[in-house]
Amino acid sequence: MVGSLINPFRGKGLPDLSPKSGADAQAVAALLALCPAHQPTPLLDCPDLAAAAGVARLTIKDERGRMGLGSFKALGAAYAIAREAAAVGGDLSVALAGRCYVTASAGNHGLSVAAGARVFGAQAVVYLAQTVPEGFAKRLQAMGAQVVRAGADYEASMQAASAAAKAEGWTLLSDGSWPGYVDLPFRVMEGYRQIATEIVAQCAAMPDFVLLQAGVGGLAAALAAELRLAWGDTPQMIVVEPDAAPALIESIRAGRVVVTTGPVSAMGRLDCKTPSMLALADLARDADRFVTLTEAQAAAGVAALAAAGLATTPSGGAGVAALLAGQDGIGPRAHVLCILSEGPEDV
Repeated sequence: MVGSLINPFRGKGLPDLSPKSGADAQAVAALLALCPAHQPTPLLDCPDLAAAAGVARLTIKDERGRMGLGSFKALGAAYAIAREAAAVGGDLSVALAGRCYVTASAGNHGLSVAAGARVFGAQAVVYLAQTVPEGFAKRLQAMGAQVVRAGADYEASMQAASAAAKAEGWTLLSDGSWPGYVDLPFRVMEGYRQIATEIVAQCAAMPDFVLLQAGVGGLAAALAAELRLAWGDTPQMIVVEPDAAPALIESIRAGRVVVTTGPVSAMGRLDCKTPSMLALADLARDADRFVTLTEAQAAAGVAALAAAGLATTPSGGAGVAALLAGQDGIGPRAHVLCILSEGPEDV
């Protein structure tokens, strides 16, 4: 691995950045129970990949079919929008008529915003960087979202979305967070906790290691926090980032939010140079280690997953790729849990 850092803040968190309390996975489950598209995603046992990684068992949570949107992100922004619609009440199909949600996305988060807006009568505008594949733009447009291309990377497109929200009076719905902007990102992360509650219900044996890929960190933080509630301190939580976007590992190294720089990564949904403040606070408390993944290692992981019949992207398979690349301390007796976070881009 290019980078590996044992978390010095494990169990106590950062001194100047406390986790936000109040997340309720039961509330997520209750709201999802009202959605006819919701079904738990499968938990797969993958003996061939386990053998290739040199571990006793590899369990993979397969999020590729989540609510027909192709990724775990279906649980985030759409859930946050659903909460706002439920608070309005009445005919939910028009509960948010007249509202417009705007965001920046590397693809999947935008799909979740578009889906949530469409279901509850709102509009959606999604800003995409020039590096986001056109296939995502077409899928967003097919769901009724307006797509705006802006900026060379995710950070630039987020700045453009934030400016548009202020200028137009739209609601900014980001999966990242920063000082003064935490409430909606908190709800996005809360929605992701559903994945962890499903894992706990489906997993007959607690794993020894959990590998969680991260962009701004929302998925990793939500799952680590909820799994700690269920399983305590026993599983080691390892956060995986592209070495081109090491925002979380460098922030942990510095003990504060750090903005990083680097080339564009093929791990597009993880190519975020600035961490979510909320996610960093949770992961500083809950993660045991942070590692980075090279482009070649990510590509090898995707190829291995495809050979096993699990088509995905470099972002979706980053946790498995990190395992296959080798991790200190993960030996031949280990049971490892990974997340297959999205389907292939060309679907």
